[in-house]
Amino acid sequence: MKQISLLGATGSIGTQTLEVIRQHPEHFELVAMSVGKNIDLALKQILEFKPSLVSVQSKFDLDKMKDLVPVQTKLVWGEEGLIEVATSAKATIVVNAVLGSVGLAPTLAAIKERKTIAIANKETLVTAGHIITEYAKKYEVQLLPVDSEHSAIFQALNGEDINDVEKLILTASGGSFRDLKRSELTEVTVDQALNHPNWSMGAKITIDSATMMNKGLEVIEAHWLFDISYEKIEVVLHKESIIHSMVEYIDGSVLAQLGTPDMKVPIQYALTYPNRIKNKGNDRLKLWEIGKLHFSQLDFERYRCVELAYEAGRIGGTLPTVLNAANEIAVAYFLEKRLSFLGIETMIEKALEKHNVISRPSLEEIIATDLETRTLMHSLIK
Repeated sequence: MKQISLLGATGSIGTQTLEVIRQHPEHFELVAMSVGKNIDLALKQILEFKPSLVSVQSKFDLDKMKDLVPVQTKLVWGEEGLIEVATSAKATIVVNAVLGSVGLAPTLAAIKERKTIAIANKETLVTAGHIITEYAKKYEVQLLPVDSEHSAIFQALNGEDINDVEKLILTASGGSFRDLKRSELTEVTVDQALNHPNWSMGAKITIDSATMMNKGLEVIEAHWLFDISYEKIEVVLHKESIIHSMVEYIDGSVLAQLGTPDMKVPIQYALTYPNRIKNKGNDRLKLWEIGKLHFSQLDFERYRCVELAYEAGRIGGTLPTVLNAANEIAVAYFLEKRLSFLGIETMIEKALEKHNVISRPSLEEIIATDLETRTLMHSLIK
């Protein structure tokens, strides 16, 4: 049985991870978890799974919950609480499913404790990929991808020589506005952006899908996860989200991983790797019901955020940190209806242009850059 520490239990990936644990109590045990603002859901999760350690966001939340949780559950809070959950002595695998750069410090702490990392938090690798991968090599820790695209590549690379790879092909649904021309995006609403055609996800990642910044972040993530150059990473539009990604080899062979759009599949694979167990919950892929699969080239002028991500990734240093922080703030303003949809990419580009890149940043410099970028974005947008 694997003992799991889950960062971000009340989010989209977190709740689906708990569903996998719920379906396979003979294989998995939740020993520690962190939660966000949804305290009501958190309490239900705690009462069901009875983890020995839970971290909440604030001291206020801790005081509110302390008399409502089982006596054997220890409550902690804040960044120190996140780190305590990530380094729980009982846990063998840490699932990083939090949103944003808050996942960086607990991931580094977990690696130092030689925990296996199942990573669904793009921002950790985007902002500090060189540090995370260096730590993983130093402490001989495996980084297991949870994103469906990276899980697909991970599976297609299994048993192969990375030197035989011609390119990685990330597939993208195109998001909520994939059928609209760029000129039609000027007046789109938050509600329209949140209506994803294929996936059920949290608000932030759904907006990232609409702008395609999520795919840009995944390009940077793939660079670090698989140690491959940006010139060998390609993005292809694939509306059905049936092929989750592909690997093309130097002999012309292309290996693809297919499945229904269900995040519980890559989550379960990360938790069971290197083995597989029966998935009890998802619908099985029936290609005859799908009928046709569609693909098209990515238009960088239409999806400007992807191009910005490639540029930031190639330059490297602190620029991907700026990209991520600027995107988080811009998306937040859009969700609050204080910034237009196309304003997201405009503000991100301004932040990138104003930044003086540090080529090989320390963790302290990354944290400082993240904070400076957020401050700059608030002033630019206001």
